[in-house]
Amino acid sequence: MRLDKYLKVSRIIKRRTVANEACDAGRVFVNGKIARASYDVKIGDVIELQLGVRTVNAKVVSVNEYAKKEDAALMYEIISES
Repeated sequence: MRLDKYLKVSRIIKRRTVANEACDAGRVFVNGKIARASYDVKIGDVIELQLGVRTVNAKVVSVNEYAKKEDAALMYEIISES
């Protein structure tokens, strides 16, 4: 699944266009490297998001094409947040 779609489906970022813009601006890292929106997310990847003054590190636990609001938080595990 594409990175921008994963961020939207998992509800880490609310809209796919915002996720796409964050990737284009170089504010999303996967496994320590700048990631493009087209990056193919895999289980075990560590995603780092720099959103304003916040930095969120999350580990990918599952990759689902669709997720209900209750199940979206189960797709990732927060490692650190600052």
